[in-house]
Amino acid sequence: MLGLFNKKANTLLGIDISSTSVKLIELSRSGSRYKVEAYAVEPLPPNAVVEKNIAELDGVGQALARVLVKARTSAKHAAVAVAGSAVITKTIEMEAGLSDDDLENQLKIEADQYIPYPLEEVAIDFEVQGVSARNAERVDVLLAACRKENVEVREAALSVAGLTAKVVDVEAYALERAYGLVVQQIGSDRDDLTVAIIDIGATMMTLSVLHNGKTIYSRESMFGGRQLTEEIQRRYGLSVDEAGLAKKAGGLPDDYEAEVLQPFKEAVVQQVSRSLQFFFASGQFNDVDYILLAGGTASIPDLDRLIQQKIGTPTLVANPFAEMALGSKVNAGSLASDAPALMIACGLAMRSFD
Repeated sequence: MLGLFNKKANTLLGIDISSTSVKLIELSRSGSRYKVEAYAVEPLPPNAVVEKNIAELDGVGQALARVLVKARTSAKHAAVAVAGSAVITKTIEMEAGLSDDDLENQLKIEADQYIPYPLEEVAIDFEVQGVSARNAERVDVLLAACRKENVEVREAALSVAGLTAKVVDVEAYALERAYGLVVQQIGSDRDDLTVAIIDIGATMMTLSVLHNGKTIYSRESMFGGRQLTEEIQRRYGLSVDEAGLAKKAGGLPDDYEAEVLQPFKEAVVQQVSRSLQFFFASGQFNDVDYILLAGGTASIPDLDRLIQQKIGTPTLVANPFAEMALGSKVNAGSLASDAPALMIACGLAMRSFD
């Protein structure tokens, strides 16, 4: 079994393996209030992860070992995620009242209708969603399937760092969980909000549209913050590392804002607008109530304001930690600047409390 929906009890580190870094969050909870106990981000070697696939196991494993030292955590169990594009999900009607074992056996018999890979190459999981709207004697079951190699390579990378993968989730579900924390900041009393989360990483931009807190649409496109880093390198003759640092810390020549940063921000607006047009063309909606920016690129100053101005939709930068207490090991300033990039890691860490 894939363990996408496993219930468990003790602390899980939320670990997000992206294309350029590994990000770690450890949460505790008292009553309804969360506390960030530990957090760290560690860069990955170039091309260790390509388009969300782990290409260099040792490079990723060693980065995970370093991120543990940096976070100063003793927890050994982790929740990781596979990309949505690697997972096939399908809602199937099944007979009500079956035990989990019977459901699992039945699903294995029926799964080959829905999954285009040989079943022995696939990890399968399921979760009963509730009574079917069409027939009260049947239930809707969410089937999730992913190639075993996607799961196994993540488990192997964690074990290089002495960690055990207790949960393998899907990025979209982790994002959905963290969104539950951010939606409070929107300050709307409506339940039926339609919110576009735009997660802009180094090489990929993912649009996830949530309605009533559930993902109804997702689309990935090849665009990200690396384009800005490469432009900084090219224009100012810097190495990748120097350019990445300068992008975050500042100290670039005076023409940077107007000549490099502003055109990149305009390109982001165009990409966001295009992704939303694809969503509207899919026919369910022709508007969203809010845009939430996530991913490392969301931290660019005033990007939210520019998107709101050009697209005309209220836009916020996501911070899932805004209402959380912070442990003594956590640097509040660093966490705040990294917060939009930590949505998936945060959603994974929340699996501790299922």
